[in-house]
Amino acid sequence: MVAGYTETTLRQAKRLRRNVTDEEMRLWNALRNGQVEGAKFRRQQPIGPYIADFVCQSSRLIIEADGSHHAGSAHDKSRDAFLRNKGYRVLRFWNVDIRDNMHGVLETIRQALTPPHPPIAAQWAPPSPSRGEVRNGADSD
Repeated sequence: MVAGYTETTLRQAKRLRRNVTDEEMRLWNALRNGQVEGAKFRRQQPIGPYIADFVCQSSRLIIEADGSHHAGSAHDKSRDAFLRNKGYRVLRFWNVDIRDNMHGVLETIRQALTPPHPPIAAQWAPPSPSRGEVRNGADSD
Protein backbone atom coordinates (compact mmCIF):
# COMPACT_ATOMS: atom_id res chain seq x y z
CA MET A 1 0.00 0.00 0.00
CA VAL A 2 1.29 3.48 -0.95
CA ALA A 3 -0.01 6.58 0.89
CA GLY A 4 -3.46 5.07 1.57
CA TYR A 5 -3.95 3.42 -1.84
CA THR A 6 -2.60 0.34 -3.58
CA GLU A 7 -0.08 0.05 -6.40
CA THR A 8 -2.99 -1.16 -8.57
CA THR A 9 -4.94 2.04 -7.88
CA LEU A 10 -1.84 4.11 -8.68
CA ARG A 11 -1.34 2.28 -11.99
CA GLN A 12 -5.02 2.82 -12.85
CA ALA A 13 -4.71 6.56 -12.10
CA LYS A 14 -1.68 6.82 -14.40
CA ARG A 15 -3.60 5.01 -17.13
CA LEU A 16 -6.56 7.39 -16.71
CA ARG A 17 -4.23 10.39 -17.01
CA ARG A 18 -3.05 9.09 -20.38
CA ASN A 19 -6.55 8.18 -21.64
CA VAL A 20 -8.43 11.37 -20.82
CA THR A 21 -11.88 12.12 -22.28
CA ASP A 22 -12.51 15.31 -24.24
CA GLU A 23 -14.65 16.69 -21.40
CA GLU A 24 -12.04 15.89 -18.75
CA MET A 25 -9.35 17.62 -20.83
CA ARG A 26 -11.57 20.64 -21.35
CA LEU A 27 -12.29 20.89 -17.62
CA TRP A 28 -8.63 20.29 -16.75
CA ASN A 29 -7.58 23.11 -19.08
CA ALA A 30 -9.94 25.42 -17.15
CA LEU A 31 -8.83 24.24 -13.67
CA ARG A 32 -5.06 23.86 -14.04
CA ASN A 33 -2.51 26.41 -12.90
CA GLY A 34 -4.80 28.02 -10.31
CA GLN A 35 -7.13 29.57 -12.90
CA VAL A 36 -10.18 29.21 -10.64
CA GLU A 37 -9.84 31.14 -7.37
CA GLY A 38 -6.12 30.31 -7.30
CA ALA A 39 -6.95 26.72 -6.35
CA LYS A 40 -4.43 24.00 -7.14
CA PHE A 41 -6.08 20.92 -8.58
CA ARG A 42 -4.61 17.50 -9.26
CA ARG A 43 -6.15 15.19 -11.82
CA GLN A 44 -6.83 11.47 -11.53
CA GLN A 45 -5.77 11.51 -7.89
CA PRO A 46 -6.02 8.25 -5.89
CA ILE A 47 -7.87 8.61 -2.59
CA GLY A 48 -8.13 5.31 -0.77
CA PRO A 49 -9.47 2.71 -3.21
CA TYR A 50 -10.92 5.39 -5.53
CA ILE A 51 -9.58 7.81 -8.12
CA ALA A 52 -10.94 11.36 -8.17
CA ASP A 53 -11.07 13.10 -11.56
CA PHE A 54 -9.91 16.39 -10.02
CA VAL A 55 -9.12 17.23 -6.41
CA CYS A 56 -8.22 20.44 -4.61
CA GLN A 57 -6.68 19.24 -1.35
CA SER A 58 -6.63 22.66 0.34
CA SER A 59 -10.43 22.99 -0.05
CA ARG A 60 -11.11 19.24 0.25
CA LEU A 61 -13.09 19.52 -2.99
CA ILE A 62 -13.44 16.78 -5.60
CA ILE A 63 -14.78 17.47 -9.09
CA GLU A 64 -16.11 14.59 -11.19
CA ALA A 65 -16.85 14.70 -14.92
CA ASP A 66 -19.53 12.08 -15.56
CA GLY A 67 -20.95 10.46 -18.66
CA SER A 68 -24.44 9.01 -18.87
CA HIS A 69 -23.24 5.63 -17.54
CA HIS A 70 -23.01 7.28 -14.11
CA ALA A 71 -26.77 8.01 -13.94
CA GLY A 72 -28.16 6.42 -10.79
CA SER A 73 -24.91 4.55 -10.11
CA ALA A 74 -24.91 2.71 -6.79
CA HIS A 75 -21.11 2.53 -7.03
CA ASP A 76 -20.92 6.34 -7.24
CA LYS A 77 -23.17 6.68 -4.19
CA SER A 78 -20.97 4.43 -2.04
CA ARG A 79 -17.84 6.10 -3.46
CA ASP A 80 -19.17 9.58 -2.62
CA ALA A 81 -20.09 8.42 0.90
CA PHE A 82 -16.53 7.12 1.41
CA LEU A 83 -15.05 10.41 0.17
CA ARG A 84 -17.41 12.52 2.32
CA ASN A 85 -16.40 10.39 5.31
CA LYS A 86 -12.78 11.37 4.54
CA GLY A 87 -13.75 15.06 4.69
CA TYR A 88 -14.19 15.79 0.97
CA ARG A 89 -17.03 17.54 -0.82
CA VAL A 90 -17.89 16.03 -4.20
CA LEU A 91 -19.28 18.00 -7.16
CA ARG A 92 -20.44 16.01 -10.18
CA PHE A 93 -20.97 17.52 -13.61
CA TRP A 94 -22.45 15.82 -16.63
CA ASN A 95 -20.23 15.80 -19.70
CA VAL A 96 -22.94 17.65 -21.64
CA ASP A 97 -22.75 20.51 -19.11
CA ILE A 98 -18.97 20.68 -19.44
CA ARG A 99 -19.37 20.87 -23.23
CA ASP A 100 -22.35 23.24 -23.37
CA ASN A 101 -22.23 25.27 -20.15
CA MET A 102 -18.61 25.58 -19.05
CA HIS A 103 -19.28 29.05 -17.63
CA GLY A 104 -21.95 27.62 -15.29
CA VAL A 105 -19.74 24.67 -14.32
CA LEU A 106 -16.84 26.98 -13.45
CA GLU A 107 -19.11 29.34 -11.52
CA THR A 108 -20.39 26.42 -9.41
CA ILE A 109 -16.79 25.34 -8.74
CA ARG A 110 -15.81 28.93 -7.92
CA GLN A 111 -18.62 29.16 -5.35
CA ALA A 112 -17.59 25.84 -3.81
CA LEU A 113 -14.02 27.12 -3.45
CA THR A 114 -15.02 30.42 -1.86
CA PRO A 115 -14.87 30.30 1.96
CA PRO A 116 -16.31 29.69 4.42
CA HIS A 117 -15.70 25.96 4.45
CA PRO A 118 -16.29 23.92 7.55
CA PRO A 119 -12.97 23.25 9.28
CA ILE A 120 -11.77 19.76 8.46
CA ALA A 121 -11.51 18.79 12.13
CA ALA A 122 -15.14 19.87 12.67
CA GLN A 123 -16.27 17.46 9.95
CA TRP A 124 -14.99 14.52 11.99
CA ALA A 125 -15.76 15.83 15.46
CA PRO A 126 -18.66 14.25 17.31
CA PRO A 127 -21.75 16.43 17.70
CA SER A 128 -21.89 18.76 20.68
CA PRO A 129 -25.10 18.23 22.71
CA SER A 130 -24.39 21.49 24.58
CA ARG A 131 -24.75 23.34 21.25
CA GLY A 132 -27.89 21.40 20.35
CA GLU A 133 -26.08 19.17 17.83
CA VAL A 134 -27.30 15.62 17.40
CA ARG A 135 -25.94 12.55 15.63
CA ASN A 136 -27.47 11.10 12.43
CA GLY A 137 -30.07 13.80 11.99
CA ALA A 138 -32.04 12.77 15.09
CA ASP A 139 -34.29 15.44 16.55
CA SER A 140 -33.13 17.15 19.72
CA ASP A 141 -35.43 17.31 22.71
